[in-house]
Amino acid sequence: MIEILRKRRSVRQFLDKEIEKEKIDILKEAVLRSPSSRGINPWEFIFVTDKELLEKLSKAKKHGSAFLKNAKLGVLVIADTRKSDVCIEDCSIAAITLQYVAESLGLGSCWAQIRLREHNDNISAEEYVRNLFVLPDYYLIECIIGIGYPKNKPQGHDYSTLQFEKIHTNGFKND
Repeated sequence: MIEILRKRRSVRQFLDKEIEKEKIDILKEAVLRSPSSRGINPWEFIFVTDKELLEKLSKAKKHGSAFLKNAKLGVLVIADTRKSDVCIEDCSIAAITLQYVAESLGLGSCWAQIRLREHNDNISAEEYVRNLFVLPDYYLIECIIGIGYPKNKPQGHDYSTLQFEKIHTNGFKND
């Protein structure tokens, strides 16, 4: 697992190469195995492979979602807010689980935050996506993970750049 963490980086440019069904099936299994508070599993996932839908999702917010246009897969991470008071956290765990498994399969990925982001001056990114997929108001739309074969694979962060000053032991040290 540490090797996946060492090499994983956000990938926003993808090859024009379809993702094999077997790999998509593994990604589906991975998100369904994601831990959640008290095992409630309030999250749900919409796997999008349709090019037109991915194009529309690429316009979900003002900045930071354009890469979805060329992704071969977009995964909406959503949750029924009536089921849990910590669905944001549960969705976040599922989303990063998806990204780590994608990396392990030789795929690249990038997170597009949707919750609390603007689509334009009139509606939120969440409303835009909610309308696109006709989702009920009680569903939270945390993010969309764009996935595909990386066009360019950035190198992982060098060990020397890790911010060890952010690690505290047995208490908080405030300098």
